[in-house]
Amino acid sequence: MVSLTDFQRIGVGLVGFGLFFLLFGMLLYFDSVLLAFGNILFLSGLVFIIGFRRTFTFFFQRPKMKGTSFFLGGVVIVLLRWPLLGMLLEAYGFINLFRSFFPVAFGFLGSLANIPVLSKLLQKMGDSSSMV
Repeated sequence: MVSLTDFQRIGVGLVGFGLFFLLFGMLLYFDSVLLAFGNILFLSGLVFIIGFRRTFTFFFQRPKMKGTSFFLGGVVIVLLRWPLLGMLLEAYGFINLFRSFFPVAFGFLGSLANIPVLSKLLQKMGDSSSMV
């Protein structure tokens, strides 16, 4: 088990609440206040988890400037109460920022099928061809 400092635990909570508010804001037809609150919580949680300097160096690397500008521009647009356009810009920036991380995440999700209990569960779900 990975040991987390108190600041990192707070950061995990902030990121979790940020993602919750982002999802809830999208479910409520792109409510700009919830989306703005979710963005602020997500970014502050990221700072708490990996630190200010690492966050700054991650976002402002030269190859990632395009993704950073779209992501942070989307945050600003959401704060200015244009939620649909802001979330589209954020999504494009997020994909550009974390493009190198997606293969690792998908590889991890693929390895979950090798866990004995989950593999049996996935097989049972795949066997049921009933559309009822």
